[in-house]
Amino acid sequence: MAIEVITREDLNEFRSLLLNDLKEIIHSKPQQAKQWLKSKEVRKLLNISPGTLQNLRINGTLTYTKVGGIMYYDNSDIEKLLNGNKVNAVPTLFK
Repeated sequence: MAIEVITREDLNEFRSLLLNDLKEIIHSKPQQAKQWLKSKEVRKLLNISPGTLQNLRINGTLTYTKVGGIMYYDNSDIEKLLNGNKVNAVPTLFK
């Protein structure tokens, strides 16, 4: 069994390589969000109840696709819904 000695220079080189790898991971392109979300994921994302989600489906506010009894929602449709109902804040603190 051979014993290998690790020097400070070895550790510094390892540290540099590790830091470079971490920087690449942090600055890499962010992972794309899922395109299709299930009902549970949408409810968690919007913090709404199953009944509220059903109302959004019934009144046509949120489109969906049903496949084999499971409802899927397009992530871009959810973003459009949120952006379309955006209300601009009116500062009234010091008026």
